[in-house]
Amino acid sequence: MRRDGAVDDPQVAPERTQPSDELAGLERRIAHLEQLVEGLQDSVHRESTRQRKQIADLECQIEPATLAVALDKHARQRGL
Repeated sequence: MRRDGAVDDPQVAPERTQPSDELAGLERRIAHLEQLVEGLQDSVHRESTRQRKQIADLECQIEPATLAVALDKHARQRGL
């Protein structure tokens, strides 16, 4: 009898897999995780690129000269 109260019975021993089978399974899992990480990296890169472009566009729109032209155009269209 073991300390945890379970009985050591060789007839009830769990079926063991070969180390090579376990290794192959782990390699498949790692390959899958690598694909997930690469997908995440691509997604983060695309989003950061999109945000960087959006920020640059907004900065361009609020430059004093560009803003003055846009306000003048808006005022003329509204008849102000």
